[in-house]
Amino acid sequence: MDRSDGDERRLAWVYLSRVVEGPCAALSSLIESVGVVEAARAVRECALPEVLRGPTELRRGIERAEQDLALMDRLGGRVVTPDDPEWPAWRMLGLRQLDPAQDESAAVPLVLWARGPRSLLECTERAIAVVGARCSTGYGNHATGEIAGELAVRGWTVVSGAAFGIDGMAHRAALAVGGCTVAVLACGPDRPYPVQHDRLLAEIAATGLVVTEYPPGTGVRKHSFLARNRLIAALADAVVVVEAGARSGARNTVKWTRRLGRPALAVPGPITSAASVGCHRMIREGEAFIATTAAEILDEAGPLRLSLPGVVPPAPEDDLSEHEALLFAALPAVGSRLPRALVTDTGLALPLVRATLSALEIAGLVACDDNGWHRLAQSKRQQAQSEPAVRDRSR
Repeated sequence: MDRSDGDERRLAWVYLSRVVEGPCAALSSLIESVGVVEAARAVRECALPEVLRGPTELRRGIERAEQDLALMDRLGGRVVTPDDPEWPAWRMLGLRQLDPAQDESAAVPLVLWARGPRSLLECTERAIAVVGARCSTGYGNHATGEIAGELAVRGWTVVSGAAFGIDGMAHRAALAVGGCTVAVLACGPDRPYPVQHDRLLAEIAATGLVVTEYPPGTGVRKHSFLARNRLIAALADAVVVVEAGARSGARNTVKWTRRLGRPALAVPGPITSAASVGCHRMIREGEAFIATTAAEILDEAGPLRLSLPGVVPPAPEDDLSEHEALLFAALPAVGSRLPRALVTDTGLALPLVRATLSALEIAGLVACDDNGWHRLAQSKRQQAQSEPAVRDRSR
């Protein structure tokens, strides 16, 4: 494919993305049959089967593909099409197997609009989705921070929907440990939603990815959230729900997860908490496995990985001495501990704690800041090994 053919195909993908603004199984089928350039021509000329005339009638005259690409360039973003190397083709295989007759959203996205420096393909090689209630409790936020932070420390990407509550906490926990996180939006890539998460989305786009199947300028619509949920499920090896009410949107994400043949897990809460009723119901009815730690989640998600042998780095606990492993396990995924607190947690003597922390720091597994000692995500370990230690370790 020469450059002119590639440009023509890219413009065709972008044009069709704006025409349907979301999943359209009939259009996907047409593209598979005749190719994206010919499909775009057919839409423009309305030379279409009856099933496509309605979905394309309203916006088929909108020709702004070049403007959309220019806007994304100004935003520091891009469009990712099925022609691109970073297109997560194997992640989309599950969606291709679904019957759109059961749900009109069961279609592969035409394109994905992305903001952020990471390759979509690479950062979803090992990914866990963490979702839950918008009106989360202190318990739910704490559980999410521990689980999402631990997953990120272990080198797994945390995928969520950037909503209030559990979603936002999952993103923040991954960012706090220097891990990778992907936010999947139900609106255009230039529309922060919710507006109050404008800064959070900017932080995600700076180190991870903000992705959506909706073109720039697209506002939020109710059905967009349900369609968005299938992408959250498709981009992850498993979905974890932390807090869900009796009528929770998170259950819709679990539905997609199960249809894709991937594990769904739910974190139990207090039996008196209305915020955990949905989680308890999913566990009771067999829709989700019970999960209380990141390790339990990875026990379910790990076997489904399709990565090539050798590309997955070992867990940080591997090859540690007994004291190093004990101390590393005592450090939280999110937050810091002072040496004296670690003495209480581990039963080790203070001099041994300090010496072992220094050894773990040299190994690039932990670091020290003004609040104490904390774990490092895999993405920051090499950087830590090359930087001199300058803080006071005597505390």
